[in-house]
Amino acid sequence: MAATEADALRHLQQGLAIWSPEGCLASCNPAFADVLGLAASTLIGRPAAALIEQAQRQGSLIGCEFPDHGATPAGGSAGVGGGLFICSDGRILAAVDSPLPDGGAVSLLIDVTETRRNLQALAQARDAAAAADQSKSRFLRAANHDLRQPLASLKILIYSCLLAEDEKERAQALHAMEVSVSIMEDLLGALLNIGQLDAGKIEPAIGTFQMSAVLSRLDVQFSHQAREKGLDLRIIPSKLAVVSDRVLLERILANLVGNAIRYTETGRVLVGCRKRGQMLRIIVADTGIGIAPEHHEAIFDEFYRVSDTQARGRHSLGLGLNIARRLAEILGHPLGLTSALGKGTRFHIDVPIGNVWHSGTAKPEISERIGGEFAGLCCLVLEDDLILRDAFTAMLERWGMGVVTIEDFDHVVDAVRALPFQPDIILTDYRLRGRIQGTDLVGEINDLLDKPCPALVMTAETAPEVIASIRAQGFPVLIKPVSPPTLRVLMHNLLFEPDLVTEFP
Repeated sequence: MAATEADALRHLQQGLAIWSPEGCLASCNPAFADVLGLAASTLIGRPAAALIEQAQRQGSLIGCEFPDHGATPAGGSAGVGGGLFICSDGRILAAVDSPLPDGGAVSLLIDVTETRRNLQALAQARDAAAAADQSKSRFLRAANHDLRQPLASLKILIYSCLLAEDEKERAQALHAMEVSVSIMEDLLGALLNIGQLDAGKIEPAIGTFQMSAVLSRLDVQFSHQAREKGLDLRIIPSKLAVVSDRVLLERILANLVGNAIRYTETGRVLVGCRKRGQMLRIIVADTGIGIAPEHHEAIFDEFYRVSDTQARGRHSLGLGLNIARRLAEILGHPLGLTSALGKGTRFHIDVPIGNVWHSGTAKPEISERIGGEFAGLCCLVLEDDLILRDAFTAMLERWGMGVVTIEDFDHVVDAVRALPFQPDIILTDYRLRGRIQGTDLVGEINDLLDKPCPALVMTAETAPEVIASIRAQGFPVLIKPVSPPTLRVLMHNLLFEPDLVTEFP
């Protein structure tokens, strides 16, 4: 070989080897010897399989792939069989064999690391897309089934209520309608939470607060539901303070308690706290059906149900535990469970203990049963759906408020001047007919009033950018369907304690 050719091969960055017709190494450049991590002088005359095996024993190669031959090249053939070398430094090299006239071969090692990684990334993206497609299909099937059930019940109940002549029969139908609407509200709320999590729009607001505030709200939220089912709901008070996001932690615990009540037919649901070093372990335990060990991880997946039998009649999309796990991960709070079939389940979440002197003052809770705070006040309702407007009017009047409305949104000046009372608060839909935005209308109305009043915006839109836009204009927002207790609390805060308004989603 000429000197210039030898120099060229010696400085070639790709590994190059020449093999005899018998499959033994006849010559190689330093780059090839470096790949094997062996001295070039010890390679000559040895077959490819022996060289690769020694390189793997020494750790220079951590893996090899050869077509149809697994981890070793074909025995007795010249070259290395067009395989892949996975090097200890992370490189992936492809061997390209070219035959020689005498029956030997030349092998060139080409770096395909980036190409292989791109292919792996594409495969992962393809798998993720397939998983997302499967998840979407599961969602459509589950949502179609679980939303149709209460909707079908609601249609029948409305028909029965219209025909009912007995007051007691009508009251029973109305109560059943309320339950159906509540089920649909829970399902839609769960879907909204999943959408927010998928969009990465939930950011925790960490602070120190007393656990008693969260526990008392859980008691109010679930005590009636537990009583209706004949369950004993016991929530043990705690004087400790914790460091977390109060709203998100309460949402996690509400999902756990709601899940416990749903799958417990007899007995009790217990919520309590136990100090573990610098952490407070919050426990939600039930005497329900229990969960088999093989399902302990899967129950946290979206739309997962242990069995159709258990899911039947419980009106759940299988999202509550998934939401709880994902919120717990956002907060960095470990969430786990222990369970035994037929004996019940115990979920627990560990939250850092805080200094009680750093906790915020107790927030007043406004109960649906407490009356009188709205007496003598007037609410202006801006809603273009007549049925919904009448429903809001009736509810607000039951709360002791006077109600005024505007129907002509295009001539707001005349409409405001014609109002019999000056409003103290405005309740508006975001999208009004004629593409008018309620937030714009509120601004025009307040410019005309002697004393501008606070406003609350309601919307059926859940796009994060829409909600952010409404809040950026200084308005608290509630997602339809609006919960009356939540509406009442927010109206109370707007009128009497505006500093608390930012606490609400």
